[in-house]
Amino acid sequence: MLIITIKQGKEKSLLAGDPWIYLSAIERVDGKFHEKMKLGATALVRSSSGQFLARAGWSPRSQIRARVWSFDEAEAVDHAMFKRRIQAALAKHLPLTTQSGKPQRLINAEEDRLPGLIVEYNALDAGYLSCQFQAAGVDAWKVAIVKTLIAETGCPNVYEHTDYLIRKGEGLSGGAGVLAGDEPPADLSVLR
Repeated sequence: MLIITIKQGKEKSLLAGDPWIYLSAIERVDGKFHEKMKLGATALVRSSSGQFLARAGWSPRSQIRARVWSFDEAEAVDHAMFKRRIQAALAKHLPLTTQSGKPQRLINAEEDRLPGLIVEYNALDAGYLSCQFQAAGVDAWKVAIVKTLIAETGCPNVYEHTDYLIRKGEGLSGGAGVLAGDEPPADLSVLR
């Protein structure tokens, strides 16, 4: 398992609920080499004294080295967690709006406890979900997230809209395109 140890005194932001862990706050990272290099690996985060602080998605190429999934030691980072978080976020925005051409924000990253994930719905034609996977953690869970979005919204068309500069900063490749269903129309409107 990947274990991130935070420098003494740098755990204050995590204890206050800040979900970002910067390179400058990390004392060391323990784990096998392939775990340290794996984009989006789940890591245990602890203080310099060994106290549990969080579980986070690891991003070895970003200045934000990890984004917190949970501050609860008993909460596993698994399909069920993503399903609960997506359901909670959607509950604030459902039903889907039918106003053609005007995107509806459904998931807003850290605000919905899904760091790096932005999801919008556009009722154009058959309806489309536009996703941005802006962090290595959510990118690693892309398949599970897309399946849950389809199941929870009933919208079969999912498109990945990519901000190339953000993904490059995370060490991720481009990747815009259809994730499920049909290709969206060229005039699909996306919030920024």
